[in-house]
Amino acid sequence: MDKEGQKTLRNVFKISKKYLTHIQKSVFEGNLSELEYIKLKSELLRYIRKDKDSVIVFKGRSEKWLDKEFLGLVDDKTSNFF
Repeated sequence: MDKEGQKTLRNVFKISKKYLTHIQKSVFEGNLSELEYIKLKSELLRYIRKDKDSVIVFKGRSEKWLDKEFLGLVDDKTSNFF
């Protein structure tokens, strides 16, 4: 990882911890209000490199289903998520 990538990772980690609970490595979870989500997304979009970085947001419509939203590069390694 290059220096710019390390800086991006640090910033994304720090912002994510501000709003969510850190689970492991780059995994966070939490329940956010719509306003909190808008603020989180806005802060993340200041730092992620849209051509190199991915942030995947799982939105729960119910306990059974999740919606995914990609911020930046779409790299869907979770297409088999159950």
